[in-house]
Amino acid sequence: MYQASFSSRLLPGERIIWTGQPSTGLLLTSRDTYLIPFSLVWFCFTVVWETAALTSTDADTFFVLWGAMFMGIGLYMVVGRFVSDAWIRSKTSYALTDQRVLIARSAPFAKFIAVNLARLSDVQLTERSDGTGTVRFGPQLAMTGARQGFGAWSPALDPVPQFLIITDARRVFDLVQHAAAKR
Repeated sequence: MYQASFSSRLLPGERIIWTGQPSTGLLLTSRDTYLIPFSLVWFCFTVVWETAALTSTDADTFFVLWGAMFMGIGLYMVVGRFVSDAWIRSKTSYALTDQRVLIARSAPFAKFIAVNLARLSDVQLTERSDGTGTVRFGPQLAMTGARQGFGAWSPALDPVPQFLIITDARRVFDLVQHAAAKR
């Protein structure tokens, strides 16, 4: 199914073992335990700020615009990040070959990642009770820090390569382990 999108990126003699795509729809992670309350407090504060700025008799345009900007950021944190994450995941495809892990994402956040199986040092499996899960090809980054970027708010933009929320994650993890052992 996704094999055609990766065929032009294969090295000579390389063959595809598995292809897939992340699940679509709403995705909640353990980070949302902290991010959802923070974003709700942020958004509520900006609504109060904007209401006060708009109802003030001597409303300064700067304070109204400043509040509107932060209210927009809060709206993104409360709702928009889930919508954009689902949209980015819908444009992402995965492949495992006998030599590499391949991740392709189409525009507007187009990116292609190839991780050599011989260089994998840390592969992690996070599995849910329904068999879906995530296979990460590197350590989990701290929620704060410059390297995290939007990955803290959107799992699809996490800088660590991963097969995010795939079906039959344990089988794919085992395929990665077996392919890496042959390298």
